[in-house]
Amino acid sequence: MHKYEAEFSNLVRSFRKKHMGKGPSMIKTTFCKNWAICEMEGNLSPIEKFISSSDEGRHMLREARTEMVKEIYRKTPPVEMEEFLQCKFVELFVDIDIERDFGMSIFVFDENIQEKFLKS
Repeated sequence: MHKYEAEFSNLVRSFRKKHMGKGPSMIKTTFCKNWAICEMEGNLSPIEKFISSSDEGRHMLREARTEMVKEIYRKTPPVEMEEFLQCKFVELFVDIDIERDFGMSIFVFDENIQEKFLKS
């Protein structure tokens, strides 16, 4: 992971902690064209882990950890990320495997951040 990707991971962790109460324990970011792809482990709080012990709880948590997260980013655009990358946030795709406590977020920006920050 390059230093820009590592710094982006820190911004994601900070945003999630501020707006959701808990950030992932591990984030690995990869820039690919205009995407910042974040692999995240350790997303769930102890209460969420308890809730996930039933099928209904897992379903409810997955819904909350996908749709509600996207809604937070729609209502509160990640200004710190935009300032860091010097480009505009466009969209977020989110998914999580509740049983593994592993999530993926794909941040879409209006410029090719891979080209901009990972020049060889």
